[in-house]
Amino acid sequence: MSNTIVLIHGAWLNSLCWENFKSRYEGAGFTVLAPDWPHDDRSPGELRASPHPELASLSQRKIIAHYAALISHLPEEPILIGHSLGGVFVQHLLDQGLGVAGVAIDPAPTPGVRLYPHAIRSALPVFGDPFSWQKAKVMSRAFFGNRFAQTAPRDQVDALYDRYIVPTPGRVYWNGLVNPIKIRWDNPQRAPLFLIGGELDLIADSEMTAAIFRKQERAPSRTDLKIFAGRSHWTCLDTGWEKVADAALDWAVANARPQSGRTDATHSVTRRNAVRAAV
Repeated sequence: MSNTIVLIHGAWLNSLCWENFKSRYEGAGFTVLAPDWPHDDRSPGELRASPHPELASLSQRKIIAHYAALISHLPEEPILIGHSLGGVFVQHLLDQGLGVAGVAIDPAPTPGVRLYPHAIRSALPVFGDPFSWQKAKVMSRAFFGNRFAQTAPRDQVDALYDRYIVPTPGRVYWNGLVNPIKIRWDNPQRAPLFLIGGELDLIADSEMTAAIFRKQERAPSRTDLKIFAGRSHWTCLDTGWEKVADAALDWAVANARPQSGRTDATHSVTRRNAVRAAV
């Protein structure tokens, strides 16, 4: 059993989006890390006003390598919980043999699974800009209120946008189409995985989450799926987030594989793989 949890955020948000989950899990006695993506480690307001110049060139491979390196240096193998694109990164990290269990909440499009209608529509603001490959983009307030967090109270939408939304590199969207990182669906070394979707998600269709589940259940380790009724992509911050947080952690604790007893050699191999992935 691991007492360490690593929370992995997705696009348009940074680690602040985990403030509720982090507090709840720490209150339950866990050591909780919520690392930012590279160049995302400031307040959302500061990031919107002055994004780091290197953010525009940040890729999925670099982000995954960033988390893999961090995980490989932890004193114990952690539970991995990710939201949206963070849920995709959880799947890639599990595929590398990292983590004792993984939870992917509202996972973004995952290589090897076809795009579903809401996922396609949600990507149009990025793909509609032919230069977005080399830009840091900022979500519009209208898009946030109408699609990303359409279940949030209408009188709170602007305040929620101001508190949480950050620029994100258009490149991470293109990485899902151009030479995407493949996942070995039948990987015998993959830790147990729990996929969580939202019935009302207008960013990552719940049907797409179910399709990812059908691919991932080819692995011999336990793979489960739960679709929460009435919940949107804003599920980790919306009213009732506690039910999602508790479902994720309860499942991970119940189904985590035993610690592998990592050696220095194991750490060395993991670090080397992380460096290679960043190239």
